[in-house]
Amino acid sequence: MVALTTRLLRASWSSTLRLPKSVFPPRPSPASNAEFLRRCTNDLYAWQQSSHSAPDANGKIPETFTLHDGPPYANGPLHIGHALNKITKDIVCRFQVGQGKQVSYIPGWDCHGLPIEIKALQAQKKDHADTDAVSVREAARELATRTIEEQKAGFKEWAVMGDWDNAYKTMEKGFEIRQLEVFKNMFEKGLIYRQYKPVYWSPSSRTALAEAELEYDENHKSLAAYVRFPVQIPDWMKNDVFKTVEGPINAVIWTTTPWTLPANKAIAVGWDIEYCVVRYDVDGPENTILAASRVEEFQKVLDRPVEIVLSGIRGRNLHFSYENPFQKANGLQTAIQADFVTDSSGTGLVHVAPGHGMDDYHVCNAQGIEAFAPVDDGGAFTKDAFPEQPGLLEGLLVSDIKRTGSSAVLNYLEQHGLLRGKHSYRHKYPIDWRTKQPVIVRATAQWFANVDGIKDGAMKAISKVNFMPETGRPRLESFIQGRSQWCISRQRAWGVPIPALYRILDDGSLEAAMDTEIIQHIIDVIKERGINAWWTDAPGDPAWKPTYLDGQYVRGKDTMDVWFDSGTSWMLLPQKADQPVADVYLEGTDQHRGWFQSSLLTHVATQSFKTDDVKAPYKTLITHGFTLDSEGRKMSKSLGNVVSPSQIMSGELLPPIKRKKQKGVKQEQLKNDVPAFDAMGSDALRLWVASSDYMRDVTIGQPVLISVNQALHKYRVTFKWLLGVFSLPSCPPVFSSFNDLRVDLAGKDDLAADPSQIKNLADKLAFHRLSQVSHDVHQYYSKYEFYKGVNMINKYIANDLSAFYFETLKDRIYTGHKADCQELQKMLGLIFYELLQMLAPICPLLVEEVWDHAPESLKESSVHPARSPWTPLPRADWPTQASLNETQDYVSKINTAIKAAQERLRIDKKMGSSLECAVTLLCGEDRPVDDWFGSHFSKAMGSLSDAYELNEVQLSELAGLFVVSKQEEAWKSATKDWWAEERFAANESREKAEVSDWVVVHKASLEKCPRCWRFQKEQEKELCGRCEDVVKEEGL
Repeated sequence: MVALTTRLLRASWSSTLRLPKSVFPPRPSPASNAEFLRRCTNDLYAWQQSSHSAPDANGKIPETFTLHDGPPYANGPLHIGHALNKITKDIVCRFQVGQGKQVSYIPGWDCHGLPIEIKALQAQKKDHADTDAVSVREAARELATRTIEEQKAGFKEWAVMGDWDNAYKTMEKGFEIRQLEVFKNMFEKGLIYRQYKPVYWSPSSRTALAEAELEYDENHKSLAAYVRFPVQIPDWMKNDVFKTVEGPINAVIWTTTPWTLPANKAIAVGWDIEYCVVRYDVDGPENTILAASRVEEFQKVLDRPVEIVLSGIRGRNLHFSYENPFQKANGLQTAIQADFVTDSSGTGLVHVAPGHGMDDYHVCNAQGIEAFAPVDDGGAFTKDAFPEQPGLLEGLLVSDIKRTGSSAVLNYLEQHGLLRGKHSYRHKYPIDWRTKQPVIVRATAQWFANVDGIKDGAMKAISKVNFMPETGRPRLESFIQGRSQWCISRQRAWGVPIPALYRILDDGSLEAAMDTEIIQHIIDVIKERGINAWWTDAPGDPAWKPTYLDGQYVRGKDTMDVWFDSGTSWMLLPQKADQPVADVYLEGTDQHRGWFQSSLLTHVATQSFKTDDVKAPYKTLITHGFTLDSEGRKMSKSLGNVVSPSQIMSGELLPPIKRKKQKGVKQEQLKNDVPAFDAMGSDALRLWVASSDYMRDVTIGQPVLISVNQALHKYRVTFKWLLGVFSLPSCPPVFSSFNDLRVDLAGKDDLAADPSQIKNLADKLAFHRLSQVSHDVHQYYSKYEFYKGVNMINKYIANDLSAFYFETLKDRIYTGHKADCQELQKMLGLIFYELLQMLAPICPLLVEEVWDHAPESLKESSVHPARSPWTPLPRADWPTQASLNETQDYVSKINTAIKAAQERLRIDKKMGSSLECAVTLLCGEDRPVDDWFGSHFSKAMGSLSDAYELNEVQLSELAGLFVVSKQEEAWKSATKDWWAEERFAANESREKAEVSDWVVVHKASLEKCPRCWRFQKEQEKELCGRCEDVVKEEGL
C-alpha cells in the first residue's frame, strides 16, 4: 500500500514538471536528406554569392575569398583521398562564408592525359597501336564525361558546395584556348624551345614523362657490371707518366645500366681524384686504370690478387682514347672530365652516354659531343645499337623484368673478354606513376619550357606565400631549384596539341616550325573548327598553314603535358592587379612537384618575372597528407585495406547495431536477420575529415570511426535536449530571436554586455566557458587547424555541458521557478546558436536538420546560423575574466573532490543519487578568518559586502551547482550518520603552504521532496519550500 501511494504521488507530481520533448531523431532520416542537402549546398552557395556581393549596412563591400580547386583526374570512382581533399576544401569555404566573405569555389576536372587514355582503351579492349588518334580521343572523352558526372554526384552527396553549374573541365574548348594563349605568351618570351635531348621515357606508355609523373621503386633490381675498355695513351704520357707500365692499358667502368653501353660516347674522370694502374691476371697479365680508393673493392670483384704498379695520377692529368665495341665506325672516343664523378662507388671512371642521362648530356653538350639513343618508343634496341651486327641487339627490350637488353650486351662483352664482373644491384629507380613499370632516360626531340629562365622569379614569388605546414616551403623550393627545364610534349592523342607545324623536307624528314604567327593562326582555326579538327582534318589541309609559309607542312602529333593543362587553370580566375588570383590552393603533398609547381611556373612565366612584383597564383599553399589504414599502411587492393567513403557514411565499418529482444521473435530469427549499421550519413565522413590532422598522413580504421560516430551521437542528443527545452508548452522562451539574444547577453562586436545581468553563478561560468571555447575554436578555424577546433567542441559538449552544466540546471528547468527556467532558456539559446555556428562548416547537414526542428517563432526572427556572420563571443575585461577563471578552477577542484567521495559511498552502498547527500567544505584550520571559500564565492555570487559568510540563498545555489541537496557552511561539522571525505588543494599558494582543504560528503539532514527529489523537505510538509512556491505561482 505504501509503495502504491508513493507511485501515485510521483505520478501526480510528474505532471507538474517541465520535461523537454523533441521529435528530433537519433539518426538522420534518408527521406529528408535530399532537401537538407539542397539547402546547405546549392542554396547556400547561391545565397552567399548574391548577398555578399552588395554593400552591407555600413556601406562596406564584403571581402572575397577564392579557393582554387586542383582538378582530380576524371578516370575512376571516388576514394577516401578524394573525401579528405574535397571536404577539407569545403570546410575552409564554409568557414569563410561565416566570416561574411563572398566565396568563390569552382570545382574542376583534369580530363586529358595518359591515365584516362589507357583506361578508355582498356574498356574497349584495344591497344594503342591498334587504334587511331580520333578513336582514342572519342573513347577518352566519353570516359571522362561519364566519370565527371559520377564523381560530381559523389561530391555533392558529401555536402560539398560550389559553383557546380560552371565547373571547369580541361577538355572544354574555352579552357584549351586559354591554355594555348599561355603557351603563346611563354613562347614570345623565349621560354619554349625544341631540342633533341634526354628525357624520362616510359616504354610501357610510349611517351615522354615529366618528373611529376614519376614514382620511385626503392628496391629496384638492376644488373650491374664492370666492363673494361682497351685504351690508347698519348705518346707524351706513355713516355712520361706511364713509362714504367709494361703492356696494354685498360680503363674499367661500373654501370647499373649495361643496355646503355652501345650509346657510350665518353669515359669521364674526376678532376682531383687520384688514379692508379693495377695489374692482375685474366688469361694473362692485364693493366687497368681505376681510382686508388677503389682498388680493394675491385680486387673483391675479380676475386684474384691485384698489384698497384703506378699511383699518384690526378684526374686532371689523365688522358686517353678508346673504342666503343658496339660503335667501331665512330672511331676513337676520348676521356673527359666531369664534376659528377666520385670515387665513393664503382671504379672512379664513369661510362658516359649523353643520349641516356641528363648529367651525361650536359657535360657532352658543352664539348660538342652529340647525344645518341638507339632505343625505340617501345623501349627496344634499334639496328643502330650495333650497326655491324644489327641482329644481335635489334628488338630486344632494355627495361623488361628479364633485363633482356642488358644480358645480351654483357654476353657479347664476355665473349670478347671485356667483362670483368657482374652482379645484381638494388637501388632506387624511377617508374611510370600509372603503369608502375620502369622508365628509361632516352634522347628524343621534345618541346621544353625553360625553367632556368624563370627560376629566380618563381623563388621571389613563393617568398611571399604562406605555407601550411611551413615544411612545404623548402620542399617546393627544392623542386624548383633542382629543375632547369620542363619537358612539356607528350606522344599521346588525348590532349591539347603542341601548336607546331612541320615542314616536309626533300628527303621526307620533318622540320619543326613555330613562331608567334603560327601559334596564333592555329588558335584561330581551333576557335573556328574545334580542337578535334587538329586530328580529323586531312594532314595537308591548307587551312592550318599561315599564308606566308611556303612548302608543304603537316600538323604535329605531340600533345601538352597534363600538368601544363591543369597548371594554367588559374586563367579561369579574375585577375587582380596587386594580389594573387587565389587566396588558397589546397592539395596533397605530392603536388609540390605537380600542380603547385606547374601553376607557379606558368603564372610567373606570363608576368614580368625579372621584377620584384612577380606573384604566385596563391596567397596560401596548404598541403594534406595521404590516407593510411589503422596500422599506418598505404591503402591498396592487394592488402585488402581499402576504405571507401560510402562505407563510412553507411556505418558498415562499425560493429552492427545490437537489436533489442522482441516479444514473439525467436533468437534464431534475430541471428538470421541482415545486420543493421549505425548510418550517420555524410556528416560522419565530414566529421572524420574535420577530426583529422590533415597536414600529416591521416589514419582511418574502426577505432577512429567509432569515436567519430560517438561524437555525432553526442551532438544529436545535445541538440535534441536543447530543442526540447525551447519547446516547453508551459514555459515558452521569452526571447524571439537568437541573434538579438546574442547581443543582449554577450554584447556586440568587441563590446561585451554587462556581465552583472547574469545572476546565477553556474550561468556566469557557463557563459565564460562558452566565450573561451568560441574564441579558441574561431582561432583554430582561422588557422585551418580544424581538428583542434573539433576536439575542443567535443570536449566542451562532453565535459562542460553534458557532464557539468546541463546536470546543474536540469533541476531548475524541470522543477524550478518559471522565471528561472526562462532565464536558463536564454543562456541555452546562446549556447545552442553558438554551437550551430561552430559546427556549420563541419556538419552542415546536421545543422540544417537541427535548424529545421527549431521552433518556428524563433526561426522566423533569426538568421540561419550558416548564413549569419560568426565572430567569437565578446569577452569581459581582463580582471573579470581572471576572476571567473579562478572561480572556474575552484569549482572544478571542489566538484572533482565531491564526485570522488560520492563514488566511494556508492561503492559502499551508502548512497545512490547525488541528491541524497549534503556537502560540507572545510577550509584550512576551520576558522572563518581562513575561509577563502566564503570570501571568494560570496563575491563571485554578487555579494556587495565584505562578509565571508554565505547566506542561505547562496548556499542553495551552490548546492545546485554541485547537484547535491545542501551545501553546508564551510566551518560547520558534518553529520556522523554516514560520510566520506576527500582532500584537495584549493590553489597553488595553499598547496605550497601545506594547508589542506577537504570536502565531507554526508547524509542530507532533511527528507526527499516527491516533486524535485531533493532532500530539502521538512518532515511535516508535503513538498519542499521551493516546490510549494512553484506549484502555487503556476497554479499546478
